[in-house]
Amino acid sequence: MTTGNSFPLRHAIAALVIAAAAGGFPAAIAQTESKAKWDLAQLMQDLRQVKAARGRFVERRYLAILNTPLESSGTLVYIAPGRLEKHMLLPRQESLTLDGDTLLIENKETGQRRRVVLQEQPVVWAFVESIRATLAGDLQALNRFYEVSLEGDASRWRLRLKPTEPRMREVASEIRVSGNGTWVGVIEILDAGGDRSVMTITRDAA
Repeated sequence: MTTGNSFPLRHAIAALVIAAAAGGFPAAIAQTESKAKWDLAQLMQDLRQVKAARGRFVERRYLAILNTPLESSGTLVYIAPGRLEKHMLLPRQESLTLDGDTLLIENKETGQRRRVVLQEQPVVWAFVESIRATLAGDLQALNRFYEVSLEGDASRWRLRLKPTEPRMREVASEIRVSGNGTWVGVIEILDAGGDRSVMTITRDAA
């Protein structure tokens, strides 16, 4: 993923936040004791137990103007309650760090740094706050921003988030998060314009 002209800053932030807020890495959390009682509320309760996590990602961005997807890879880090890091290693070295309400973008190759205050980006700020509701396990807040549906069971599930706020629908038409227990393996973002990105996450062996 890049923060250049081809990919809006708001998309970069959205992808970063979704990855961690949805429990985007493997976490050592016990499975739900009773599958019969497993539902959206239980899934949210399980995922919000994540206090720190690491994973490796491969992200493929499918654009209508290109015949082959653009691919990037690197590592993801989450530290509760609100520090998220995305370190891209290929095709270049770039880091996005979200700490509180501030995003720091660093190009490791050129040394360039850019700091973004989320309140100065209203659409992005609203998007981030709604996703953070997932981290907090605040289903009521999540429902304020999304039409939420859950498919499957604890062993194989998919969470579908459809933005209900018009400005947010300009960023993404739908977000699909697929997982197994508390392991989130795939995050797909469907852009409003028809493009999409698919992030696959695996355990960091380090």
